[in-house]
Amino acid sequence: MNKYYSITELTREFGISTRTLRFYEDEGLIHPERRGRTRLFRPADRHLIKEILRGRRIGFTIAEIREIIQVYKDPPGEMGQLQLLMKRVEEKREELRQKRKDIEDTLAELDNVEEACLTRLAEIGVGT
Repeated sequence: MNKYYSITELTREFGISTRTLRFYEDEGLIHPERRGRTRLFRPADRHLIKEILRGRRIGFTIAEIREIIQVYKDPPGEMGQLQLLMKRVEEKREELRQKRKDIEDTLAELDNVEEACLTRLAEIGVGT
């Protein structure tokens, strides 16, 4: 196992751009070592990138991800991080439930509009 990963290795592994990794660095989410202009990523950085991408996939904002990472670094450490993560997961779950309900309501309304159009077309003698 490599002690360090290059930016190219990580972009290929995770299917992301170098710009994305630099953005995460600029946002303070990862802190690669530097040798001149070369960024060297430790296994811990690789793990963080994996978790950041997972957080983005499930809809967390960069600010939420930063908060979760920071809680891990501060007391109470991992326990606090896990509790915060569980809270954020439930909030995200509720947000998605609301979106699903909104979509279902919109689909039902579209069905009603379509039915009203079909009924009116039948009343005026137009076949579909």
